[in-house]
Amino acid sequence: MSLNRYEQTVFDYLGSHPDELRHWRMKVAEAAAQPREAGELSRSLERELWLYFEERAQHTPVFRQLTAGGVRRVSLLNLAEHLLRLWGPPPKAKRGGPGEPARGD
Repeated sequence: MSLNRYEQTVFDYLGSHPDELRHWRMKVAEAAAQPREAGELSRSLERELWLYFEERAQHTPVFRQLTAGGVRRVSLLNLAEHLLRLWGPPPKAKRGGPGEPARGD
C-alpha cells in the first residue's frame, strides 16, 4: 500500500512515540470491534486521523513542516485502511464452494 507524505509522516510519528502508538492501536481496535461496514469504518477513522494531524501540526515540528503554506485538507484514507489491517481483528476465513474446506483449514 502506498501512503502519501502526510500519511507516512503520521505513521512514522506513531512508530517513534510509544504512547501515541498505544493510543491509536486501542482506538483502531475499539473502532474495528463495532458492527459497521468496512468503508464506513475506514472513513470514520480517516476523519479522526485528520483531526489528530491538525492538532499535532500546531505543536510538532515534523507536522508543521507539511503545513508551512497553511493547512490543506489531504486524504488519510490509505493510512486508515492500513491501520485497520494492521491492528484490527484478523479477517474471517472465507468458505470455499460446496464440499471445499474453508481457507486456513
